[in-house]
Amino acid sequence: MLRTWIGDIVDQSGKEADLFGWVDNRRDHGKIIFIDLRDKSGICQVVFGPWSGKELYEQAQKLRNEWVIKVSGLIKERPENMVNKNIPTGTVEVEAKSLEILNSSLTPPFEVTTDGHDVGEEIRMKYRYLDLRRPRMQLNLNLRHRVVKFIRDFLNEYKFIEVETPALTKSTPEGARDYVVPSRLYPGKFFALPQSPQQYKQLLMVAGVERYFQIARCFRDEDTRGDRQPEFTQLDLEMSFVEREDVMELNERLLIDLVKNCTPEKKIQQIPFPRMTYKESMDKYGTDRPDLREDKNDPNLLAFCWIIDFPFFEKTDEGGWTFTHNPFSAPRPEFMDMLLKKENIADILTTQYDVALNGFEIGGGSIRSHTPEALKKVFEIMGFSEDRIVKNFGHMLEALGYGAPPHGGIAWGLDRLVTLLSNEPNIREVIAFPKTGDARDLMMDAPSELEKKQLEELNIEIKKPKK
Repeated sequence: MLRTWIGDIVDQSGKEADLFGWVDNRRDHGKIIFIDLRDKSGICQVVFGPWSGKELYEQAQKLRNEWVIKVSGLIKERPENMVNKNIPTGTVEVEAKSLEILNSSLTPPFEVTTDGHDVGEEIRMKYRYLDLRRPRMQLNLNLRHRVVKFIRDFLNEYKFIEVETPALTKSTPEGARDYVVPSRLYPGKFFALPQSPQQYKQLLMVAGVERYFQIARCFRDEDTRGDRQPEFTQLDLEMSFVEREDVMELNERLLIDLVKNCTPEKKIQQIPFPRMTYKESMDKYGTDRPDLREDKNDPNLLAFCWIIDFPFFEKTDEGGWTFTHNPFSAPRPEFMDMLLKKENIADILTTQYDVALNGFEIGGGSIRSHTPEALKKVFEIMGFSEDRIVKNFGHMLEALGYGAPPHGGIAWGLDRLVTLLSNEPNIREVIAFPKTGDARDLMMDAPSELEKKQLEELNIEIKKPKK
C-alpha cells in the first residue's frame, strides 16, 4: 500500500491519493462537507459532495475532530477564488472517492489545533500524547531532531564515534543527589543512575577511543525547581591529546554551523564568541552566565560567550573545601604545583570553560586530571579520607595509572539549547514527555507505590514518614 503524504500533494493535481491522518476540522456547507485532514507533513482539504454517493456522504457526516481516517480520492486544483494562502497545500484539494474510519476519538480535554499557551500545564502534562499533536509541539520535536542529527553528522566528520555508556552505575559524590536503584541479586546494595557520563567518558579516553560523543540521558535527584527536570539530555563529548583552546574552538564551530543550518533565521551577535574570566563576568554582570544581547527584544538574536578561569575550589558551609564544577577537572598548568602541594587553595584556577547563551549556561567542560596523583589531591583537599577515596574513586585512580592520555571535553544541556533556539519559555516545551516542575509524571502517575511482593524481592521495608 503506497501512502501519499499530505505535504506532497501540491504538485500532483490529477493524480489519485491515499491519505491517512486525523480530522483537524469538519465544515458542513449544505450539500458539501469539507474535512481538514492532518498528518505529520501538513494539512489539506478533503471534499465530500453529491458525486460521492449517499453512503460515502453519510459516512463523512459522522466524522468528528481527531478521528483517524483513510481517504482515497482525486487531487484537484482549487478555483482561484477558493485558494487558501495560509497553508502550503492551499492551491489543491482532494475530492473523496472512499473513506475508511480507522479509529474514533473521545472528545479531547482541550483544543489541539491552538498553540496551547491558554491551557493549564497540569492538564497538558496529563494528556501529553494529545498536547504533542499541536503544530507548535511538532515543530519543537522536529527542531530537536534536526539539531541532534546535525551534531551527529558534524562530529562524525571530525572522527568522533558515538558510544553508549551504562545507565546503571555506582553512586559517587559528584555534586547533586543520585537516583538509586536497589539490587535484587545483591541485597543491601544499590546501583545509581548517572548524573552524567563523566567517569565513563574519561575511561573511554584511557581505552584509546580518543574522540567520543553521546546524546546522553542524565539523572539528578535535585530539589524541585520550575525549569529543572529529574532526567535530561546532554551532548557529551571528550577528546584526547587536546588543550583548552582545542575543545573550545571545535565546540564554537559546531554551535555556529548548527545555528546556520538548523535555525537560519537566527543571527549570532558576535563571532568569534567573546570571552571573559569568571571574575570579570561576576564583577561586571553579577553572574557567570551574562546576557550580552544588544537588543533583548529581538527573539532571533543569539549572544554566545565563553566564561573561563573559574576558581577550582570554594568554601563549604562547614568551612571545608569543595569543587566549583566537578572534581575531575585539571587546574590550569601554572597552578598544578599548588594543587599537588595543597597550597593557596583559594587561588587555584581550573581549566573549566562554560558557554553561555542569552543569559543561560548551555554547556560546560574542562581539561581533566589525567594522572592519579592530581585527581587524588583534589579529594584530599575536599577532606576525603584515604579509605573513602579508594572506595568511591579507586577505579578511576587505577585506570589513570595505565597510560591515560591528556584529555578534555564538554557537555551541553541539549534541552536548554533547543529551548532557546525555539523561543520557548522552558525546557518542558521541547521534551516529549517531561515531568512537572515538582518532578511528577501526571500522565503515567509516577512516582507510584510498589506492590508488597516487589518490595520483599528487593529486601526493602517502607517506613512511614514522620509527621
